[in-house]
Amino acid sequence: MAIELKQQLRISQQLVMTPQLQQAIKLLQLNQLELVNLVQQELQENPVLEESDVEEETQAEREDATVDGSGTGNESSETEGATDEPLAGSELAADETPAEEVGPTDAEKIADVEWEQYIESHPMTGLESGGGAGEDDRPSLEATYARRPSLAEHLEWQLQVTDLDAAALEIARWVIGNIDDRGFLRSTVEEISCQAGAEESEVERVLSAIQRLDPIGVAARDLRECLLLQIDAGKIGNALVRVLVDEHVDLLQRRDFRGLVRVTGATLQEVADAARVIGGLEPRPGRGFGGEDPVYITPDIYVYKVGDDFHVLLNEDGLPKLKINSIYRGVLSKDREAGASDSFRSAELGEKDTKNYVHDKVRSAMWLIKSIHQRQRTIYKVMESIIEYQRDFFEHGVAHLKPLNLRDVADDIEMHESTVSRVTTNKYVHTPQGIYELKYFFNSSISRFDGEALASESVKEKIRRIIENEDSARPMSDQRIAEMLKAGNIDIARRTVTKYREAMNILSSTKRRQVC
Repeated sequence: MAIELKQQLRISQQLVMTPQLQQAIKLLQLNQLELVNLVQQELQENPVLEESDVEEETQAEREDATVDGSGTGNESSETEGATDEPLAGSELAADETPAEEVGPTDAEKIADVEWEQYIESHPMTGLESGGGAGEDDRPSLEATYARRPSLAEHLEWQLQVTDLDAAALEIARWVIGNIDDRGFLRSTVEEISCQAGAEESEVERVLSAIQRLDPIGVAARDLRECLLLQIDAGKIGNALVRVLVDEHVDLLQRRDFRGLVRVTGATLQEVADAARVIGGLEPRPGRGFGGEDPVYITPDIYVYKVGDDFHVLLNEDGLPKLKINSIYRGVLSKDREAGASDSFRSAELGEKDTKNYVHDKVRSAMWLIKSIHQRQRTIYKVMESIIEYQRDFFEHGVAHLKPLNLRDVADDIEMHESTVSRVTTNKYVHTPQGIYELKYFFNSSISRFDGEALASESVKEKIRRIIENEDSARPMSDQRIAEMLKAGNIDIARRTVTKYREAMNILSSTKRRQVC
């Protein structure tokens, strides 16, 4: 058979990820703070976009205006269409002001002030400045911003008040540089001696001086040395405390009190008292300096209960209202009028490039506004569907959480499952029961012997309550907790109880045991 080349035409359909579609998907994944940052960046980069200073009327306000006769049906329809078409009516609302409206005079403004209530709400204590309370009275940025010093900076600051000479201070910097975030020394004296080019005895002397600095126990080489340094600094006179730390720290970590009684010859109560003293020591001296600053959660959605119904309110704090600049809109209108004229065809190349640039920016701005509106509507629908499925949770709490998956919500709002997944990722909701991530409401199911299945989070809550109410001297094992749950009509295995307990960062029964 001869090999030959042929040309064939084939029609096929395929999904193409256009830049607009990619932008819409990206907006769905952003939380409220990230969306505000993206909008601010677009305002700086796109000259066509600008922030609208006019607040949009709500549906109730438009209905009231229609009833009072201050608006017509056409005006109402135009206002409603402003959400889907951001260009409609925005120029008139932002740029035109009726000339016949005259504001009140200064005398009328002063006469309307209720001075008695004003004085009661703003008492003159003598500590305030003569001017009004404005932005000038706010503290400066330097007065409000504070950065926590790191452990290395805290130790180097204390070295300035020691009697170490210049050579010893250089060795001390090498020692501090080898201290990890927990406060432990990660290098040996021999290694630091080679790094600093000093004698090992001199390194030992400097290390001993650093170990006396704050926090007590810093620069220790292991847990035993860390605790002994704190015992010496605190002048703890209980000899059994030192013996337990110096010789039996492994048994102490396992909370094997009976084993400690056998090896020390002390009574169980004496061992329990000594263990309680040791428990008050700090096993990680650098804990107060390590780690990141706390991250505060800003909810993307607020759910309020009004009467017997739950109402969803999207958090748009800091999110500006976008509109198209009227100047560029005028350029586009002129282009449409002159679209078929000969003068437009004979325009110079530079003018065409300018017009094409304006066209691209306007299309980009319009798509961004529509994508933001579509994002808000999608989040609203997803939250309403979650409330419908998890109404018992919003009424009574975590114990009444039901099993739920993404497909249930996707079928309810008639969207794809991946869209619901993007909407619920990295977003938080403020509810009457607290602040939760949207993913929290989607749980696997734990079957019952009789009745409907339970959500996994509800089972975790039951396990946590069982452990909270147990006898600390005789804590319950995972097998015992599984048997109690089975007695409560919950079909669960011991390994599942162990998995849930570890997910909640709860210690095992042997490590939870305490001696009164």
